[in-house]
Amino acid sequence: MSLLQRLSPTSCWPVYETGRIRALEALLLAQNPTPLMQQAGGAAAQLAQAIAPHANHIWVAAGPGNNGGDGLEAALQLHLAGRSVRVSLWGPGAQLPADAHAAWLRAKAAGVPIEQGLPEAWLQSLQAHDLCIDALLGIGSQRPPSAELRGWVMALNRCAAQVLALDLPTGLNCDSGQLWAHAHPAQTDQPLKHKSSDRVVQADHTLSFVAAKPGLFMGHGRDACGQLWLASLSDQATAHALAPTAWLNSAQATPTKTHASHKGSHGDVAVIGGEALTEHSMGMPGAAVLAATAALHAGAGRTFLSLLSGQFGGVAPPDLMQSHWPSLPLESLHVVCGCGGGQSIQSVLPEVLRRSAQLVLDADGLNAVARDPALQALLRQRDARQPTVLTPHPLEAARLLNTSTAAIQNTRLQAAQDLAALFQCTVLLKGSGTVIAAPGQTPRINTTGNGRLATGGTGDVLAGLVGARMAQGMSAFEAACAAAWQHGQLANDWPPELALTASRLAQRLH
Repeated sequence: MSLLQRLSPTSCWPVYETGRIRALEALLLAQNPTPLMQQAGGAAAQLAQAIAPHANHIWVAAGPGNNGGDGLEAALQLHLAGRSVRVSLWGPGAQLPADAHAAWLRAKAAGVPIEQGLPEAWLQSLQAHDLCIDALLGIGSQRPPSAELRGWVMALNRCAAQVLALDLPTGLNCDSGQLWAHAHPAQTDQPLKHKSSDRVVQADHTLSFVAAKPGLFMGHGRDACGQLWLASLSDQATAHALAPTAWLNSAQATPTKTHASHKGSHGDVAVIGGEALTEHSMGMPGAAVLAATAALHAGAGRTFLSLLSGQFGGVAPPDLMQSHWPSLPLESLHVVCGCGGGQSIQSVLPEVLRRSAQLVLDADGLNAVARDPALQALLRQRDARQPTVLTPHPLEAARLLNTSTAAIQNTRLQAAQDLAALFQCTVLLKGSGTVIAAPGQTPRINTTGNGRLATGGTGDVLAGLVGARMAQGMSAFEAACAAAWQHGQLANDWPPELALTASRLAQRLH
């Protein structure tokens, strides 16, 4: 049995989508005579005893597929270890798939108490030191839990005991981190309201088998999984026999300023945006100011602020160099364009796309490109000598790919790669589990950050930070990875008693 590993979401770790997991399983089956289900059950039993050593009762909720078989194997091992185990099967044991059926027969023969149906009254007697094991639906599930099975999800979420999910919490898509839609697919993007939800099991621990899955680190996975563990069921050589779908993003060294350096040693950033307040525009000069402030505090040598409103008085801190955009030497600048740009950005973009040495395109700049085929053509004409980073949120990405936000969220990794391929640039697809993709690179999933970043202006800060890192010599892909990690980590480290605002966030950069 493989050693259990505790997964840190902020370490550089390979993750595999379902198709590659199946391929790894085939390799493992060819190399090891012990069935994978027995190995998985043994690993689950080992972890169960470690996280609930004083449990008087362990309840296993076993579903109709191989995930249920993993639960039955775990119950058998716990029973043999002298633990008090009770298994509830959803559906007849005789109808389980072959491996799970064999596990059911072994568990019955060993005297494991197995019943059909949900023991709701008994579940109310479980205490906080007891344990529930979610073995209802695994990676083979391709649709939401049925109405009856959602009752089991609700029971797990209401129970006072800890919950250990096997492979992933029931109701979660292992590739995207989204919830399987019920009657209203649009609801899958909505936040989880409380632990008694019937949409997904809220686990305290999740044990992933064979390899880590991307959905554990994206979307609702970050809220539903609790502490993550891995049982690879193999040696390291086999575990890494296939190239991963993505890597988790990790910390990168922040550029430092040497004693002999000067302001020209650390690059020039120009932020272009901030449309004036008009009858048809909200007027958001603050967005551009936030991006410029972020670049300034992140260490760019000089930061130019070019407000399309032309109204600089009292808006920007004195550290920023104010300039009207037509006078900017774009060919030598690292440009951040679009923050609060409104409709005015449309007239600026052709020159920015043609001439800027390096470019971070954000917010209204992305929306303008999505509306205008001519701008799309100019963006595609930028080459490796003019590195570009796009920083869309899911709606902006949907506009660029002419699809829906739900489609983006359900295929976040692929969507980021599609955008990168379409425009031959680096893409930073924001959201829970930000995805960074670029042509020729294995995507990264960033897992720093939390819900406190869900406030206006934090995306502008991120765009400015990416621009600063590019100005300091990082490649577009490296800059996007480093900025996403640092931006999120600041939120993780934020003092709980202090409100997180975009302006405070920008000022804490370094």
